[in-house]
Amino acid sequence: MLFRNLCSLVLWLSLAFAQDVPVAFTGGRVIPIAGPEIPDGVVVIEKGKIVAAGPSASIRIPANARRQDVRGKTVMPGLIDSHSHIGGIDGGDSSAPIQPEVRVLDSLDVRDARIQKAQAGGITVVNVMPGSGHLLSGQTLYLKLRDGRTVYDLLMPGADGKPLGGIKMANGTNSRRNAPFPGTRAKSAALVREEYVKAQEYRDKIHKANGDTSKLPARDLRLEALVEVLDRKRVVHHHTHRHDDILTVLRIAKEFNIRVVLHHVSDGWKVAEELGAAKAMCSIIVLDSPGGKEEAKDVSFATGGALEKAGALVGFHTDDGITDSRLFLRSPALAVRAGMSREKALFGVTMANAMMLGLEDRVGSLEAGKDADLVILSGDPLSVYTKVLETWVDGAKVFDRADPKDRLYATGGFGASHDQGPEIFYVEEFE
Repeated sequence: MLFRNLCSLVLWLSLAFAQDVPVAFTGGRVIPIAGPEIPDGVVVIEKGKIVAAGPSASIRIPANARRQDVRGKTVMPGLIDSHSHIGGIDGGDSSAPIQPEVRVLDSLDVRDARIQKAQAGGITVVNVMPGSGHLLSGQTLYLKLRDGRTVYDLLMPGADGKPLGGIKMANGTNSRRNAPFPGTRAKSAALVREEYVKAQEYRDKIHKANGDTSKLPARDLRLEALVEVLDRKRVVHHHTHRHDDILTVLRIAKEFNIRVVLHHVSDGWKVAEELGAAKAMCSIIVLDSPGGKEEAKDVSFATGGALEKAGALVGFHTDDGITDSRLFLRSPALAVRAGMSREKALFGVTMANAMMLGLEDRVGSLEAGKDADLVILSGDPLSVYTKVLETWVDGAKVFDRADPKDRLYATGGFGASHDQGPEIFYVEEFE
């Protein structure tokens, strides 16, 4: 109840303090994602929502709107990062390989400079995840990158008022180590199946109790989270690299009828046909420790194109700090160079990721009624020379390259990494 009230208050405040006067971005190239690119377009936002987006000749701009001339620039939806570690977060400890009760919510630092750097990269929504050193390292958190004082200012509440998020799981080498962790791939899969069966039994006991508190099982936070997965209320975000590990995830997902997003998918090009047939949701990374991580040795720029051709849903992620959030647009650009279509590559940093997070009705495209999340670019989004000029979240500007304080986060320099110590990325935690 407390969470529901807090999240509802945050949402109300964010809307209440969104711009009262409409803002019209005029004369620029508009990439709505939901339709063809518009060479001379207009985007109108008001009270935190998109009011209209389309060709200049067909959009009526409100008389009281503040006009912002974006001729020579590009306007597109705010970028969505489906896998990041910004916010100085942590997850499960070394006590057990499966820890679904752990929450990123309880460890996130909203003053972490990486949040401002993500804004500087045009990112407006992010899935912040614990690391992959466990079979299950905890609950992820979907955030709107608003400027905020506390974590409540960044939350995205669902219909029930609870913060939206998923569950982070992993297989392969990261989660294999000394007991109580598994030592083999086969044992890893067996432990996951065992936990799902326990969650099924826990759910059955609750149903059989039929509201009789004397018959209810003792509350179990671990199993509660897994029941949400079994009921398809919480999606599994699954770290997986090698081709056989990828198919193991699909096999278990089918067995227990769970929603899963595959992350990294380094060998995805090797099993593209299977991923396409499964209509798999694949959040890929084009640079993932090649030469430094055995499972990623065959990572390929061509994976996005291969999966697109096969019919899988393809998104991109940063895994920040594997890829710096400020360089997120390099990922679709490299994928296009290796054969992916421009349309689906841009879809991959916007709408595809919105779909993977279950947010496609709220963000991911420039359409009337959606949240006013957008980015203004100096040029084409796939050009290495293009800079993020402005980032807007819920109708509020959160990054402006013309502001020296914001520009510092984009370019780096003294003060740009406040609240960040030296970073050492251990395989068991971040990759």
